[in-house]
Amino acid sequence: MIRVTVSGMDHHGGRPRAERARQLADVLRQQITDGAFADGMLPDERDLSRRFGASRNAVREALALLRAEGLITRRRGVGTTVLLPKYGHGLDRLTGLAEELTGRGTVTNEVRAAAQVPVLPTAIAARLEVPAGAGGVYVERLRWLDGLPLSLDTSYLTAGIGRAVLAGDLRERDVFGLIEEAAGVPLGRAEVAVHAVNADPGTARLLGIEPGAAVFALERLTRLADGRPVDTESIRIRADRMTLRATLHRGGAGDRRGGDR
Repeated sequence: MIRVTVSGMDHHGGRPRAERARQLADVLRQQITDGAFADGMLPDERDLSRRFGASRNAVREALALLRAEGLITRRRGVGTTVLLPKYGHGLDRLTGLAEELTGRGTVTNEVRAAAQVPVLPTAIAARLEVPAGAGGVYVERLRWLDGLPLSLDTSYLTAGIGRAVLAGDLRERDVFGLIEEAAGVPLGRAEVAVHAVNADPGTARLLGIEPGAAVFALERLTRLADGRPVDTESIRIRADRMTLRATLHRGGAGDRRGGDR
């Protein structure tokens, strides 16, 4: 028999409880990410069960999944609380981290390395479209948000722009702003790839997480307005503290290939 509740969460009475729990966990994760629980407290199991038309057991299993992800913590007599706030970083705009988080926390930078590189690694030189012997600049920073580590950022910059960036305030400024000042023209675009990796022991230690924990690996090649590449970055972001967002627009009917699918 098919049963449909008002909330729609328990719409297949014959589905295994584990699947219903996973579905509920997906919805709660989305709400947490969207900041639906402003005070950091989730409703109790009875309330969640009523809201989503799910059994108490399914709710309990869903919360267990979120706790295993490190998203929430549960304490007797206290309730269920969001362990760490998640912050959104848009992927559809070319902004630095401090720009993106303006008004939502204090971003500080720990400069771990900042130096000229006489010879660039071959793969890096190819990305920056310069000879390896042209050299460049290497910058590595650990980014902190409200006193907790958030990301480990490593950048290679072309030599001329890079030297000017080295002369800037890397502790207080976003690299993007320093690049634009050095170039005298705005940045134009960036190619970005994001995938998930398990943190190696060194990265985990710096980010304050367990080795093997999931992190976002973001690779970005940034270009000036005239198309010249100036900065290739590799960023490791704590997945428990950041949500990567984008607004996507579907093309019109004339852009479709092969009709509706």
